[in-house]
Amino acid sequence: MTVRHRDVEVNGVRLHIAEQGEGPLVLLLHGFPESWYSWRHQFAPLAGAGYRVVAPDQRGYARSDRPEPVDAYTLLHLVGDVTALIGALGESSAVLVGHDWGAPVAWATALLRPDLVRGVAGLSVPPAPPAMLPPLSLARDRYGEGFYQIGFQEPGVADAEFARDPASTLRRILFNASGDNPRVEEPRPWVVPEGMTLLDGMPEPDALPGWLTEEDVAAFAEDYRGSDAFTGPLNWYRNIDRNNELLTAFQGRVVEVPALYVVGDRDMVVSLKGVDFLRANLHLVAPRVHANVTLAGCGHWTQQERPEEVNAALLDFLAHVEEVVPA
Repeated sequence: MTVRHRDVEVNGVRLHIAEQGEGPLVLLLHGFPESWYSWRHQFAPLAGAGYRVVAPDQRGYARSDRPEPVDAYTLLHLVGDVTALIGALGESSAVLVGHDWGAPVAWATALLRPDLVRGVAGLSVPPAPPAMLPPLSLARDRYGEGFYQIGFQEPGVADAEFARDPASTLRRILFNASGDNPRVEEPRPWVVPEGMTLLDGMPEPDALPGWLTEEDVAAFAEDYRGSDAFTGPLNWYRNIDRNNELLTAFQGRVVEVPALYVVGDRDMVVSLKGVDFLRANLHLVAPRVHANVTLAGCGHWTQQERPEEVNAALLDFLAHVEEVVPA
């Protein structure tokens, strides 16, 4: 079996998808700044176990459409893309697996449309219904104006910085947020000192870790060519407050479907205030949680840094959700 590529029209946008295998649908939702390629280690094991594996480049990313309006990237748009994609693939439901920003999309889809979601797995980011990320006013109180999510709000600034040399940008971010970065003894929030940029604090690595090759960096960078390549992805951050407004009506809802959470103990996310509470009380937000897995020594790029352990956790979870015959 090989990974196949094609485009699918959903929810008013064209999404590029990569797919492999036959069987119950599993949708893999990437985060920032990634693409379908961040799931390269999951296709063969999941497809070989009897699943239809599909990983889209999400709205604004890589080979998919990049709507121009900032407000075209709300969490409701992203949930709409997932629900429409399930139907466009000829399916009535799916198991969702999301990493980084893909996790809030997966959690929110399960929260809002449990009729379409057989199970949901979040890597790195735990569920925090209903909007999944706190408003920027709270982030300012906790971390100050230098917090990276606040810095991303200014149109065009981070966009231009990241686009000047996509390969260097991706190499820096992927390495510095990994569990292999020797400069970080323990994870901490990304707070940029005044007068500096995010990349100023992320030097080029002397050597890449074993899980990341220059070919991998080149594959990501190919999808980030062009001056606007990072604008769509950054627009997701520019809707954080709008998401909190739009989803207020769903306050108090819980994730009703079977759930899995996997995080590295060196992931920057675990250092954010409130995440320890969310992890400890996952069973309250997702009452049918199957497992809450912590990977020692793993940083932010969960499924790339620890593919074997992540694949084992996913296959165990999928077997819990549904029985299939291996291909």
